[in-house]
Formats: sequence, structure tokens, C-alpha cells
Amino acid sequence: MAVSILIKEALPWWLKLTAKLFLARLPIQYRFWKKLGVFEHGRMDQPRACFETFRTHLALAGFEPIGADGPASRPARDFVVLEFGPGDSLYTALIARAHGASRCYLLDDGDFASRDLDGYEAMARFLSVQGRSLPSLEGVRSVDEIMVRCGAIYLTHGIASLRELPSSSVDFIFSNAVLEHVRKHEMPEVVNEMRRCLKPQGRCSHRIDLQDHLGGALNNLRFSERVWESEFMARSGFYTNRLRHREWLELFQRAGFDVEVKRALRWDRLRTPRSKLHKSFRSLPDDELLVYGFDVVLRPIGSD
Repeated sequence: MAVSILIKEALPWWLKLTAKLFLARLPIQYRFWKKLGVFEHGRMDQPRACFETFRTHLALAGFEPIGADGPASRPARDFVVLEFGPGDSLYTALIARAHGASRCYLLDDGDFASRDLDGYEAMARFLSVQGRSLPSLEGVRSVDEIMVRCGAIYLTHGIASLRELPSSSVDFIFSNAVLEHVRKHEMPEVVNEMRRCLKPQGRCSHRIDLQDHLGGALNNLRFSERVWESEFMARSGFYTNRLRHREWLELFQRAGFDVEVKRALRWDRLRTPRSKLHKSFRSLPDDELLVYGFDVVLRPIGSD
């Protein structure tokens, strides 16, 4: 795997794009590409990374102090969690339960999660070392049984599944470099549904990556809207919706959220020459193009 990472980092963006356009059309399942490191959905199959991601977002949303030592106080009774894009594992089900959640929804647009019990047992052992308790997993024979014991539900039909969640039913929604992969035309409805599902005192924490997913620059801004939003490009494993920092904030505000940017990451210079960008992006100010990622917390307007 380390070799494949080095190879990927050495390849120019245009060669990665060309390769993924071709490979995505082969009749091979995702899990095969995952093993090769060609296509993968983040690091959420690694217990420590998954735990730290959850804790970071929980803290950013104000539910738990950052860096608290030892077991933290559990959130309120009937605390409900919704994760957007669990990716390669459902470890958040165990982590949320260990932090006091009575229900955890894990929402994705396909069934990508590993069913390897060894990984979930490793996650449970990791939580035990952290001083976090779980319902007994003794005798479980499948990940589905683990989900039941943790009060978790895996939803795999994207926005269609999101529409089915009850209104005002979720306390805490989070995602980690996921929302940028949602199709541009779907984002307004996704954000509105997020607002609908959230309880009046609920909060969201999202980390959004504005870089291209080809080389960590702005190569995705080289293309016209017509080409980039085509099904051919969008289904090839590197799609991002190309919304810029200001557009994200306006989108959240229109949906009825108070928006607090916790951190904005900026380059010191453009990683892709302005002259190479499509004309629809070329005129954007530097302040907008230099932001390559940010952490944002959302609260329903009037919740405080």
C-alpha cells in the first residue's frame, strides 16, 4: 500500500484523471480497487483515525471539550448522531454509542463498508483502552448484529435515505471531507434536509476540502460546467462539486443555519495558475481561490 501511495503522489494530475476515467468503467467491485489504493473513501477503516475524527467534530460542535482527559461526560439522554459518508467502515456506530448516543445513522450513497468482524473487534478494543464502554459484543456473528446492539442504522441510498429521516430527530450531524463529493445540483436539497432533520438545539460540524482530488491543487477548475458535471466525469472517482468557500457559507445560510467558520486553510499562492482555470473561475478573487479547506459549525437560526 505504501508503494501505491508513492506512485499516486508521483503521477501528474492529468494522468490520474485519465487512469480513473478508464478504470471506473471496468466491471470490478470497489473493494478490489480499495485494496490497491486506487479508489478509497478516506481513512475511516482505521480505529484511531475514526475515533479522533468523531471526537474532533464533537468538540467543534461544543458537545465535548477538546483534549479532555479520561472518559468525558455522556451527552444528553436520547442523543442521536448522523454521519454523512462513513465510507469504508461503520466504526462510528461503536464510537457514537461509546459516547452516549442512543441512535446513530450512517448515511452513504452506496454500500461501501467493510464487513470484516476483526476490524470492528479492534475498534471495540481501542474504545476500551480509551475508557469507553460498549454493550457486549460477545457472540456476534455479523456486522449487522453489531449495528443492532449499538442502536445504529446504515443507510445506503444517499439523498433518498436522508429524506426518510424524521424531522427534528437528530442532535449531531457531522462529515469529514464528504460534502464536496455530493453532486452540485443536489447540494441545496441535502442542506435543506440536514436542517429539517436537526433538532432545534442540534448542531452540525463539517470539514470541507476545496482542493481537487487529483493532486491537491485546483485542477478541477480547468473544466467547463458542462464537461465537469457530466455523468461521465461525475462517476469516475474524482468528482467534487467545485463550490467555493463563500458559496458554501451562503448555501448554509439560505437553509436557515447560523454559520461559524472554526478554521479556514489557505495557500500562500495559487497551486494552479489562474491562466489555466476555466473562464468561469478565472475572475474569482485570490481570497476565494486560496482557501483550500475549512471547518464549519452550523446551528439552526434562533437556537441560542
